[in-house]
Amino acid sequence: MTNIQPLYNKSYKCPLCCQTFSTKKMRSRFIKVSHYDTDFCPTYFSDELNPIFYFINICPSCGYSFSNAFLDFFPPNTKNTLYDQVCRHWVTQDFGGIRKIEDAIKTLKLAAYCANLKKEKHITVAGLYIRLAWMYRSMGLQKEELRFMNIALTEYLESYLIEDYQGTQVSELKVLYLIGELSRRTKRTEQSIRYFSKIIEQQNQSNEPRIIEMAKDRWHDIRDEQNIQRHQAL
Repeated sequence: MTNIQPLYNKSYKCPLCCQTFSTKKMRSRFIKVSHYDTDFCPTYFSDELNPIFYFINICPSCGYSFSNAFLDFFPPNTKNTLYDQVCRHWVTQDFGGIRKIEDAIKTLKLAAYCANLKKEKHITVAGLYIRLAWMYRSMGLQKEELRFMNIALTEYLESYLIEDYQGTQVSELKVLYLIGELSRRTKRTEQSIRYFSKIIEQQNQSNEPRIIEMAKDRWHDIRDEQNIQRHQAL
């Protein structure tokens, strides 16, 4: 009987240099979540079996780094920019094997760099930065976690402003929630309340009751914290 392993090799053709390469991915049956934080950060039962470690694909030939959420289309002149800023400086290395958290952080940073040069959607870039925040949270590095939460928040705000989340798997309500929650976590309390309120206002016509309830819970958390602070100030 075949012993099925959690990781398998998946082949990609690099969208930039067209070279074929192989990288590890995780079989869905082995992805087991213990719980989620209030910003959707997953904690897995096994530290080693974390699919975020394998979220990014990196071409070992040219260094172009991307997720499956990246668009196939390259805006004008972005290929030249990527060749100049990434490929020319790339020292051949292979991220196609088993990864540790340090490797995951490197791959996410490389992908964020490529995404910005390629002018990917803000919603896509935000997803990279929030994952970086999650990685640093799991390592207990609060300064770096806060840094990347702030950058992710900026990208989610831009995405909401120009509505570039449309046509993706991220709904408007989820964008609003993430803006509210990242604002709460980065001490932008009034902004947080404003965006959670936008969600609650849609509760009668929403088909995402879980997001509605989460927004209500966070709104009450903020009010409770404010009440405690007022009593302490007396």
